[in-house]
Amino acid sequence: MKGNVEALRRRYEELTAELSDGDVFKDQKRYRGLAREHRHVERQLAAGERWLDLQEQVEGSQEILKTEKDPEFVEMAREELGELEPQLEAAAAAFETALLPHDPNDDRDAILEVRAGTGGDEAALFAEDLVRMYLRYAERQGWKTELIDATEGTVGGFKEVIYAVRGEGAFGMLRWESGVHRVQRVPATESQGRVHTSAASVAVLPEAEEVDVEVNESDLRIDVYRARGPGGQSVNTTDSAVRITHVPTGLVVQCQDEKSQHKNKAKAMQVLRSRLLEQAIAEQEAKIAAERKSQVGTGDRSAKIRTYNYPQSRVTDHRIGLTVHNLDAIMQGELDGVVAAIQEYRRNEALAAGRGDDR
Repeated sequence: MKGNVEALRRRYEELTAELSDGDVFKDQKRYRGLAREHRHVERQLAAGERWLDLQEQVEGSQEILKTEKDPEFVEMAREELGELEPQLEAAAAAFETALLPHDPNDDRDAILEVRAGTGGDEAALFAEDLVRMYLRYAERQGWKTELIDATEGTVGGFKEVIYAVRGEGAFGMLRWESGVHRVQRVPATESQGRVHTSAASVAVLPEAEEVDVEVNESDLRIDVYRARGPGGQSVNTTDSAVRITHVPTGLVVQCQDEKSQHKNKAKAMQVLRSRLLEQAIAEQEAKIAAERKSQVGTGDRSAKIRTYNYPQSRVTDHRIGLTVHNLDAIMQGELDGVVAAIQEYRRNEALAAGRGDDR
């Protein structure tokens, strides 16, 4: 463990020196990668320094117990050890967790996409509830959000909505929200009080920067049209809405949120780059999927990951077997407990895999 702290100190100094090199700054892709690693190593080193400081304090108290003859000093050392040893144990676990393999994409901003699924109008209303939940969670984290595109439902809610979520580690915190979310409740339009089941899908992508994904203009088909509101009515009189098709992959992205065609194109390109980056990451991960056991469930977005049961005020995450009965608070963005439980599950899986445990 002490060797790990020394290695982290050396790497932190190396990265600091590289980032101060003017030539490195000219290569933005390399610079951003080094900056992400620098932040991660800084966090690892802080955990390591905390453990090392407590370790030295414990060793000092233990030495007093071995050599000191004065009963008063011995008693003081025992009391100090009683306080320090639990702190040392917690610091060692935190340092062990910090040393786990780190996905640099976790440090990125995120693109959050929510789409209504089965359930018609009720699914669109549920999609809106999910979006509100994530926006409030983002606000609690101190993140910034920006609407990229939205298609409203016929009676309210959203058929589809896309947001950029920007803040320290936004993608790493939200990535496991990807999947099918199911709601069980009495719809506002239900006259007989029957509980209906509806669903919405959530996709969380790492936000790509221009230096991450090279997109050739010749590979794009760009169409412009007038923005449409619910029911298909025009909401402006100019062709400001933009649809971009990436011909090689068939990916289609559209944006009509801004009145400016230029701004809509920029936002659509932002989402396209993120989807292309996600596709590249998925292809890379697929090659080693058979060897990985550190994912919560399969990560398959077609899988039902969570149920929100309104009659019972219950939220169940099916991947980790977590059930809580504070639905109202969760829908108000109080997701900290659920997110922490999922991340703890992932850490334990990663630690078990690192030790070679057979689960």
